[in-house]
Amino acid sequence: MNVKISSKNLKASDYLLDIIESKFQKLDKYFRSDTEARVTLSLEKGRQGIEATINAKGVVFRAEDNSTDVYAGIDKVVDRLAGQIAKYKKKLVKKHKDKGILNFDGIPDVETTEDETLVIARRKKFLLHPMSPDEAILQMELLGHTFFVFLNMETSNIGVVYKRNDGTYGLLETEI
Repeated sequence: MNVKISSKNLKASDYLLDIIESKFQKLDKYFRSDTEARVTLSLEKGRQGIEATINAKGVVFRAEDNSTDVYAGIDKVVDRLAGQIAKYKKKLVKKHKDKGILNFDGIPDVETTEDETLVIARRKKFLLHPMSPDEAILQMELLGHTFFVFLNMETSNIGVVYKRNDGTYGLLETEI
């Protein structure tokens, strides 16, 4: 696995970078060698954050942690990623068994007592109105939602604005 590390508002030491590399190598046994893991370290308001995303040819695993101890945060993120892989092993085997994306032999089985089927509790249809991302954020806030789907008038693509945990906003842009 290729681990790409970036940082925001923080200068990571070589020792910290080596620790991250070694911790993420524990996940190597689950993925092909060309799989990429992106790790972002940040420092905001005295709390150190670590965010990791592994994209295995369309199967995306993501975990994050914010704490005062970045080393404990790294352990938590790696454990969460391993837990996600184990939790969804059955579903991933059905969907990606013949594609060679994941090494299913290395993934431990997790006993679950809950029903394994995903249930859509509600469906809703609505018209997409062309607007700018700023207008979409305003509309989202007016509705009291944490996300809003809209037709981006600047790109003519469907977009989603969402409220992030840190109080800022994010924009998901579609590509076809």
